[in-house]
Formats: sequence, structure tokens, C-alpha cells
Amino acid sequence: MKTINKISIFALAAALTLSTSGCSGFLDEDLKKDLAPDNTYTSTYGFEVGATGLYAWARAEFSTWDNDGAFTHSQACPYEALQVATDIVVAAHKDGSLLPFENLSYTTSQAYVESYWKWAYGLISSANELLEYSEHDDVKWDADTDKIFYQATARFFRAYAYRYLVYLYGDVTYVDKVETSFKIDFTRTPKAEVLQHMIDDLTFAAEYLPANPDNVEVGKLTKWAALHLLSEVYLMADKNQEAANTAKEVINSNYFQLMSSRFGKAIEEPGDVFSDMFKENNQNRTSGNKETIWVMQLEYNTTGGGTLYEDWTKRAWVPKYWNIDGFTLADSLGGRGLAQIVPIKWWVNGDNFYDATDIRNSEYNIKRNWYCNDPSSDKYGQKAEITDETWEIGNLCPTITKFFYGKTDENASYEGNNKDRMKFRLAETYLLLAEASINLGDTQTAADAINVVRERSGASKINAGQATIDFLLDERIRELVGEELRRFTLVRTGKLLERTKKYNTVSGPKMDEHHALWPIPQSIIDSNTGAEYPQNPGYSK
Repeated sequence: MKTINKISIFALAAALTLSTSGCSGFLDEDLKKDLAPDNTYTSTYGFEVGATGLYAWARAEFSTWDNDGAFTHSQACPYEALQVATDIVVAAHKDGSLLPFENLSYTTSQAYVESYWKWAYGLISSANELLEYSEHDDVKWDADTDKIFYQATARFFRAYAYRYLVYLYGDVTYVDKVETSFKIDFTRTPKAEVLQHMIDDLTFAAEYLPANPDNVEVGKLTKWAALHLLSEVYLMADKNQEAANTAKEVINSNYFQLMSSRFGKAIEEPGDVFSDMFKENNQNRTSGNKETIWVMQLEYNTTGGGTLYEDWTKRAWVPKYWNIDGFTLADSLGGRGLAQIVPIKWWVNGDNFYDATDIRNSEYNIKRNWYCNDPSSDKYGQKAEITDETWEIGNLCPTITKFFYGKTDENASYEGNNKDRMKFRLAETYLLLAEASINLGDTQTAADAINVVRERSGASKINAGQATIDFLLDERIRELVGEELRRFTLVRTGKLLERTKKYNTVSGPKMDEHHALWPIPQSIIDSNTGAEYPQNPGYSK
């Protein structure tokens, strides 16, 4: 079997072959012989190299351009495309790649419609390759448990990739093997069947990934990360009792706790325990953060970390205050922001959205007061006024501070990232339990789970009668805004259309039911000449 490099995997994913076997000899010209799978997947060390590649590929989900893996998006706003056209933000920067997703005019060949498909199937292809080679009899394993450990890692990432595909496209092709020939007759697998495969993968991963998070390398998976994701997938599959039981298993593991007292390197600085979780270098368990379940390693110029162009969420939420007279380009105000998205006023400035005692609404977590920071300006130290205009264009507005990356050295426009990203943390596990319990009609358990999260933040407790899906969705904003992919949450709960119409005056009037899914990329339909590959309803070529 011929093998191909990362670029060829991308090309095959674009053609829906989803394979790691080549069909054209020229692809092999770029392949370094010593990195070929036939040579790499021969020992435990080789599988560690392969697993590292899976982490790197997953990390590229929000990558922009001009770096390793950037071909997956090659635009500046992949993350933001999953936040706009919801109930929380609108586009301020008016980036040309983002606007079609806000105004719901995206096409079957639009950026992100294609790139998320290619990114996901590229990750699936790599996972399948690792799984296939792990079954070869001549692999020299260092320990008897190595084989099943790397299989568990690969199966987690395969399910992780399908999570994006199911949320965005619905019925998609399920592939669990390396194709040995160029295939052009794929069909769409029913969503329910794909979800069951994801459940099987995550159940396997949970059984064979390590249990003790203190015994694994920073950023690596444990069984609890698999179970957290499994709880969400059970919700996607409408298996609510299973979702509740799985969330409880994570909660009751005793490995994790909601952070209730200040910690980390900034403990002596002004702040609170919630803001501490989002300070630079405070995301990992090694910093004292026992709430985190899985942290994606993104810190620039560190082993296993990110590149200059990975995870620009750090810039998406920060206003372009530096456009205003009296401000410098960038300092500890949050770095050089791009303001691709700005909060909708209903929640960030709502009179009753936060309790008065809720620290998630403190000045350390939502910045509403901005002061001119240019020492050479006669406005230095003066409070800058937030107006409807500055808010609309993103020059100045209230914003969450989770992604602030203050930079004060000689490179004020610094593009690197000093923050790793908490992908799963225990607060969300409680909210997954609450969601499952509401769906089951057990509103008391839902209220109890929500109250655990609210208690940490100093918010008042709710009663069972208040535990509704809408309250839960509001609570997820208070706790997880910016962290969660809001589109996914609203699609899963069946609330995308209702809440977008209610709260988003830009996207809401244009949205209808078919927007719950993106279109299948036209390039996929056109290349799959051996079988019909139907488009999602409401979309044309």
C-alpha cells in the first residue's frame, strides 16, 4: 500500500476519499521516507509520534493561515463562524470570511463550510491509519498496554472529529478504515448511526485511557475527558439517562473540583477565582487548576504548543480600542484586539441577567470601563465613553476577559498565544448533567447541578421550577461564554432558531429551520460521481 503525507490527506479528504493511501505517485515525492507510516508505526515510539500528530491536528481546529495545518481554514475566523448567528454575539469587524455566516448567505463552497469538513475528515483519516497499523503483528510494543492505549487515543479523536461533522452537516459518511483504493461512491450515514459509533469509540476510550490525571503529561487525555464528551454525545443521541449517569461518573470521580479559592501566579494581583482560571499559565492542573478536565496546549514556543496563528479567539473578543484617540496599540488592556465579534447587549448589559453577587459579572471577568492608556496623550487616564457606534464597530464595548493576552514588550502587535485552552472543565460537566435531567423531567437534580456552579460564583440558588432549558442556556452564557461553541449548544437543545430570532436582530430575521445545518460542500458532491450524495435541505449549488 502506498502512503502519503499530510498534504495528500487533505487532498483526499476534499475528494471524500477519507483515506491515507495514495492514488497518484507524485504525492510520494514530498514524503520523507523516514516519516512514512510503514516506517513510523513499527514501535511504541512511532505510535507516540502518530498520537502527537492527532493532538496537533485537533489543535488546528481554530487555526488561521500561514502555519502547519493552516490549509484546514486559511481564513481568520473559523471559531467566530460558530458563534455568530446565535443569541450571544454579532460580527463587528465585518471580516469578509465571517459575514456570510452572520447574514446566513454562505454557499456550498464557502470558507469554513469546506474547511471544517476537511479538517474533521483529515483527523478521522489519521486516526484510522493509526488504528489500522496498531493491528500489525510486527509492531514492537514497549509494554503490553501500549497498543490499546494508542487505540483509545485514536478512537477519542475520531469521535471528536465526528462531533463537528454531525453538528454542522447532520448525516455524514462514516469511515472507520483506511481505504486502499480511490473511492468515489460514498453515501451519507444516518446521524443516529454515526452517533452510536461515536458512543462506541468514547466508551472504548474511557475504558483504556488513564484514570489519574496527575499521572499523565499536561494536555494529554484521560478517561474523564472521554466520559465528559460521551455525556454530550449521549445528549446529542437523545439518550438522556445515559448522559446523566456519565456526567455523574466524572463528577463523582473525586479527581476534579470547582475552583473556589484563588490560585496560580496572579494570586496577589486584583481578581477573583473565576478570573484566575483564565490568567496566562493557569489553565493546567499543574498550576493548581483542579477544575480542568482536558486542556488543549496552545502556548506559543513550547513543546507541543501552538503556532502564531492558532486559536485567534484571544483576539476575536478584544475591542479595537487602539483605533480610539488616547489609546496605544496594545498593552495589558487585552492585547491587540480585532473585535471580530462583540456581545449582544441583552446579556452583557442586561439588568437582571447576573445576580449582583455573581463574580462572573465582576470587573475582572467582564470589562466595561476603559481608560486611555497612551502616556503621550492629554487624555491619558481619562475614561473613554462606550457609544452605540463604538460598540457596533467593535472599537470599544463591554467584553469578556477570558481571552485577554496583555502584551507590553517591544512587539505590541504580538500574535502568539500564552494561554492554553480549557476544552472541558467540571463546571460544564455539571451543566451537562442539568441538561440531561431537564430532558428527563427531573428538575430537582437539574437545579441541584446548576446550583453547584452558581454557588461557586456567588449567585443565588434556583429552585426546581426555575430549572428550564432556557435558564440552563442562560447559565451556560454566564459560565461558558466564549469557551463553548454556542452554535453547537443551541443546535443540540433545539433552540437555535428560537433564541437567535429572539435576541439577534442581525441574523434572527433571516434565519429559518434549515439553518440548523450547514450545506454539504459542493466539492464533495461533485467529486462523488459513483453515488448520489444529497445536499441538505434549503441549499442549492
